[in-house]
Amino acid sequence: MWNSSQMVTTEDDPIQSMLENVPLTVRHQLDARASHPQIGDSVFLKTRDDEWSYRRLRDTASATAHFLLNRTGGADGSQQGRVAILADNRPEFVAVFAACGVAGLNLFGINTGLRGETLAGVLNQSGAKVLIVDAEYLPRVDQVIDDLTIDRADVFLLIDGSGDDDLWSHIDMSKPELLQFPEVDVQPDTPLMVIYSSGTTGLPKGINNDHLKFLSAGLFIASQVELGRDGVGYACMPLFHSNSMFMAVMPAFYSGAGLAMRERFSASGFVDDVLDMGVTYWNYVGEPAHYILESVIETYGDDLDVVRRELTDNPRNQLRVTMGNGASPPDIDRMIDWFGLDDMHEFYGSTEAAMSVVRKRSDPRGSVGEVKDPAVRILDAHGEECPVAELDDEGRILNYDQAVGEICRVSPEAGLFQGYFDNEDATNSKFRDGIYRSGDLGHILIEDDLRYLYFDGRTDDWIRKDGENFSAFQVGLEIAKHPDVALAAAYGVPCPVSDEWLMTAVLLNEGAELDPQEFFDFCEGQCVDGAMDRKWFPDFVRVVDDFTFTETKKILVRDLKRAHYSLGASDDSVFWRQRGDTVYRLLEQADYQQLRTQFEAAERLGILEPHVPTKRASHSEQSTENS
Repeated sequence: MWNSSQMVTTEDDPIQSMLENVPLTVRHQLDARASHPQIGDSVFLKTRDDEWSYRRLRDTASATAHFLLNRTGGADGSQQGRVAILADNRPEFVAVFAACGVAGLNLFGINTGLRGETLAGVLNQSGAKVLIVDAEYLPRVDQVIDDLTIDRADVFLLIDGSGDDDLWSHIDMSKPELLQFPEVDVQPDTPLMVIYSSGTTGLPKGINNDHLKFLSAGLFIASQVELGRDGVGYACMPLFHSNSMFMAVMPAFYSGAGLAMRERFSASGFVDDVLDMGVTYWNYVGEPAHYILESVIETYGDDLDVVRRELTDNPRNQLRVTMGNGASPPDIDRMIDWFGLDDMHEFYGSTEAAMSVVRKRSDPRGSVGEVKDPAVRILDAHGEECPVAELDDEGRILNYDQAVGEICRVSPEAGLFQGYFDNEDATNSKFRDGIYRSGDLGHILIEDDLRYLYFDGRTDDWIRKDGENFSAFQVGLEIAKHPDVALAAAYGVPCPVSDEWLMTAVLLNEGAELDPQEFFDFCEGQCVDGAMDRKWFPDFVRVVDDFTFTETKKILVRDLKRAHYSLGASDDSVFWRQRGDTVYRLLEQADYQQLRTQFEAAERLGILEPHVPTKRASHSEQSTENS
């Protein structure tokens, strides 16, 4: 467990004396920063239109805390009040988070992609008495308002509201008594925010996170990237996701640094934001680095001299370090080179925070870093530890099928994992018999007597796309709503950039044929008017004559994942779409070869074809080769 003595950087840092006797809660830490003569008036949150100092955040959080305590019933101390928020990235989102920290309330961050029955189910399960929602998402709430336990009178707009619909119209910042923190007992283990992951069945799972966990994350990330008071983070990943809260908000908060914000990620807006707002540190998840690099090419062309002049050597470019997961080795090389980065850390972990691994620049190429915790192991389907990967002279993994298994932590305790909200079964399934099961596949490679972890995708019940995990089961249910589909299975398949693409296998009703345009239109309709998140839109569709079933009559997905979208293994027809397409088209052998070339260029051919050599050079070696 972290303590205040560990939350220290250097002897000259004013944070050292400030934190020496400050309890490890967001409530106390916020007050300490806002009251500090060197930090209180410095800018913490900034957008292109506004700036919030630490003192402004504290005062707004205090006044908001009084209001939320009264509305949630948490003021009488009989139970912890609950608040839900459905919003994009704004300083007001952080203010509501801080208000819950001040008031000892529990905040539920709702994924902005949810809709329909799933949205209603998550909100009702939360038991929140107040929902704070952006005006943009209010129609989505109104569609299910009759199914909600939250009263319409307790739904507020975060911004752009009017009258009683505007949260801020209820908060009077002119009253001095509201700028004094309410008298409530907040401890390091007080629940602070529920962040949603996904279950394999049913509603998304809410992960419990207390004050200590948030502050620990801030300390850990800030120390890894050496973020100081003069640093500026950049929050463009969604704040309802742990990546932004743990890796953007909290490191900047811990360091007394600044945090630039954008409502949503924009590849085309990234460079301008970095240059205009003095960004020094950026966190990411999934594929954004790839799209940023493509945008750089669109803006400056492929002339490296122009990139050097306009970006790399631009005196306004202060970006020095990034941390995230999902970037391919070639994209990491280009990001480091084009932006002049000191390092681009790849990070393996999860919201549960049971284990974490960070890749340094000198670590083997393609790995996610050295495994320093001996409790982190790779287990097979029988719970036995997998052997480490063995390579031949060309870098092929000779024992791929035996070396790849589930990434687990074998220990009596589960790190900072604090269980799932109101879901004991899921908690017991995730951590049972002294084993924390990540749901991720990986293998261990030993080099110079050190254990390095490689990520190999998700297990059959999960799909990870664009930095988010979601239920393959739920996607299959949505696809099965098509009138011509008798059975459907969804699963993740290799992607040359990062994470996975989504593929669905469908068994059609007798006599039915798949119409590529009609099936595309159906999926689009499910995203617009149904319960399908846009990330659930299949990238590939395999039409099968029949499925293979397990003894319990479940579709056997393992063989489908192994075949993915390769051709020639069967007589199945495979259809696909690329970004921007408005129709599915038949995948031909020439298309597959084109995809194979993309995997080879991204040094991920070993994921597409596991027995193909995978380069294992370090980034420093690659940089030398490139220069």
